[in-house]
Amino acid sequence: MQFYNLKTRSHVEIPDGDVKKLKMVRETKSGSQTRYALTAEYQGTNLFKFVNEATFTASPAQEVEAKSGDKKKK
Repeated sequence: MQFYNLKTRSHVEIPDGDVKKLKMVRETKSGSQTRYALTAEYQGTNLFKFVNEATFTASPAQEVEAKSGDKKKK
């Protein structure tokens, strides 16, 4: 699968076995927002490819949980 590496500004080819899928949900004022992405690591750089829901569900990649950052509520 082809990803775009922002660090080197070039396209890189990642084997399908190294690709994982990630579902990110966040709450907004008007409800919740869901984003779907395929992720991979290439030479120490995390790569993301945002896709639509149909591509996400059709992908045979293993799904991983989104890492939540240290968010402080005020």
